[in-house]
Amino acid sequence: MGNRIKVRLVNYTKRPLETVTWAALISYWDGWESEAFERMTENDVERHLPRVLGYGHESILEHAVLTFSIEGCSRTCSHQLVRHRLASYTQQSQRYIKLNPEDVEDTFVIPESVRERPELYKKWRKLMREAIELYEESYKAGVHQEDARFILPQAVKTKIVVTMNLRELKHFFGLRLCERTQWELREVAWKMLEEIARNEELRPIIKWARLGPRCIQLGYCPERELMPPGCWKRTKEKWQGLVSGEFGRGHGGKNPSES
Repeated sequence: MGNRIKVRLVNYTKRPLETVTWAALISYWDGWESEAFERMTENDVERHLPRVLGYGHESILEHAVLTFSIEGCSRTCSHQLVRHRLASYTQQSQRYIKLNPEDVEDTFVIPESVRERPELYKKWRKLMREAIELYEESYKAGVHQEDARFILPQAVKTKIVVTMNLRELKHFFGLRLCERTQWELREVAWKMLEEIARNEELRPIIKWARLGPRCIQLGYCPERELMPPGCWKRTKEKWQGLVSGEFGRGHGGKNPSES
């Protein structure tokens, strides 16, 4: 199977853009009331939300939350993901779910930088196969999977559910859509943003809140001399494609391990 990551937007706040716009107007207008939410229209959103966000008033974004499912990333990737603390996570348990491997490629993520080196790739597969076999041997000898799992590498694939509000998603995207981000987490981040872009109800917030890497949010690259050559052009084109509803341009540039 190789390295295949699946990301899906499974749920989000009902009428998300109306919700954050209504919250903004509660703050700004004395005459605005709770019942006004039911009267909110798409025109109200388009009239007020871009202007409010343009002022940099982003706390309102916290009133809309999105839930994603992520499958096929490694635990190396998920350990980086959960460092974003203003979020909720539920991850596949290695304590309660026994690993039932059929093939190394189905069980572990192997970087392209290893795959492109045949002799090294062969050694990785051998070591991973031995880890699987020892895991199975331990389990059959009566060792519970919660202890047998200690032998598994961080490359083992996992599933994780992630819930973030829009403000935290902007912070997450700012850091993790950058080409300098570790390649696997960058792919997850771009796929999350693509899921938002595929949703017509949510897509406008990408442009209005500038949901993207920091170069998009700030208008310049704060990484300066650390910036990979040409990444600003690649990233801008990719982001603009999502804003307009176009897809299929990769996931944030070339994997550094493939260079």
